[in-house]
Amino acid sequence: MTIEPSGAQTYSPPPPLSQSDERTWAMIAHLSVLVNLISGFFGPIVAIVIYIIYKDRSRYVAYHSMQAFVFQLIWWVGGGLLAGITWAIGGVLSAVLIGLLCLPFACIFSIMPLVALVYGIIGGIQTNQAQDFKYWLIGDWVQGTLMG
Repeated sequence: MTIEPSGAQTYSPPPPLSQSDERTWAMIAHLSVLVNLISGFFGPIVAIVIYIIYKDRSRYVAYHSMQAFVFQLIWWVGGGLLAGITWAIGGVLSAVLIGLLCLPFACIFSIMPLVALVYGIIGGIQTNQAQDFKYWLIGDWVQGTLMG
């Protein structure tokens, strides 16, 4: 915010980020998946906060942070909920054969958050090395949504 000689205040937008800062913040957005190891679910919140702060200063950071947010919601939070529900159903119905049939699905769904962890780390490394990175299926959707 600047004050003009007439005393009026004008808003000046924040300066754009340097390429180095863009890569760093994009990497942090992707690596926010590691926050989930400690908290269980705060990783998407970190990614969306990065998006909100830097969306006007860098399209690159906005794109990568929104990708990380959507990806973590689907794979970490959604996968964790799906695994928990499947384990619960399998446990309740384990007295019957149907419950035992649910257990392989529960094991598969339990791997989803681990896949998200590895994929997020790969995304962080690639964006830090100035390589283009898109999450499978999610990257194109986010790009189409942000670019209008």
